[in-house]
Amino acid sequence: MNCLQCPVRCGADRQINKGACGVRGIRVAKYYLHPYEEPPVSFKNGSGCIFFCGCSLKCVFCQNYEISRNTRGKEISIKELADIFKQLEECGAENINLVNPTHYVGDLKKAFEIYRPQIPVVYNTHGYETIENLKAADEFTDVFLTDLKFIDPILSKRYTARFDYADYALTAIKFMSEKPLKLREDGKMLSGCIVRHLILPLASYDSVNIVKFVSELPENVYFSLMSQYTPFGDIKNFNELQRKITKREYEKVLFAVEEYGLKNVFIQDMESAAEKYIPRWDF
Repeated sequence: MNCLQCPVRCGADRQINKGACGVRGIRVAKYYLHPYEEPPVSFKNGSGCIFFCGCSLKCVFCQNYEISRNTRGKEISIKELADIFKQLEECGAENINLVNPTHYVGDLKKAFEIYRPQIPVVYNTHGYETIENLKAADEFTDVFLTDLKFIDPILSKRYTARFDYADYALTAIKFMSEKPLKLREDGKMLSGCIVRHLILPLASYDSVNIVKFVSELPENVYFSLMSQYTPFGDIKNFNELQRKITKREYEKVLFAVEEYGLKNVFIQDMESAAEKYIPRWDF
C-alpha cells in the first residue's frame, strides 16, 4: 500500500521501500517507563513510551536525532507491537505513549485491534499532520500530546525539511484541541490535548506568536512551555543553535504566557536544559 499518512504523501510502499520518513515497516528504538513527560502524563509510575524511528520533518536540532534519522532501532511485526503494549501495561505504565507515530498510524490501528490496553493511549506528535491521518488516529487515541514548533515559515524552512510546517500544524492542532478533557480526581489525564512548545535561540518572537495562537484554542487545552533546548543534532552550520536559550529569551515568552492569560500551563525552569532528559537508545 502506498503511504500517504504524513503531509509529504510520498506514496512509498513501505513494506518494500523506505518512505520520506526514512523507514519501511515498523521500526522501534526503545520502549520503557519514562518519568519526564508532563505531570498528568508521567504521573506516578511513568508513561509507557514507545519511540518510533524515522521522521519526515527532519529538524536539524532534533533531540532524538539518532532515531529520527533511523540510525538506531529494530524492525518488529504488528503482533510484536501489540505485545509491547501489553508489556508496558503489565509493568504499571500510566498510559501507552506513542512517540513519533505519524507514519505508523495504519500499523497502530492493526496492533490495537490485536490488543487494546485498559490504560489511556497518548499520541505524541511533532504536529506535522494531515486531518485524515488524525481522524484515523483519533479512533485509538485518548490524549493528543503535540508539538507546535514554529509559526514563522522562515524558521521551518531553515531548520526542517518542510517549509509548510505551520500550514499543516496549525490546522492539525485545532483538530486535536477538540479532544474532551478528562482528569481523574488525583490529577491523572485520561483524555485531552497538550500543546508543547520548545523555545529556540533567537526565536522567542515566534514563541510569543505561538502563545497567542494557543490562547485562542479551547480553554481545556493544556500548554507545555519547554526551556530544555540543548545543542544536539546536525547543527554545525547553525551558529545560533550552538547555545542554550538565554534568561532574557525565556522571560520574554513567560511574560507572553501571562499577558495572553493562559491558565492550564506547565512551565520548565531553565535548569531543564540538560542531556539527561535525552533517552539512551539501547533497545
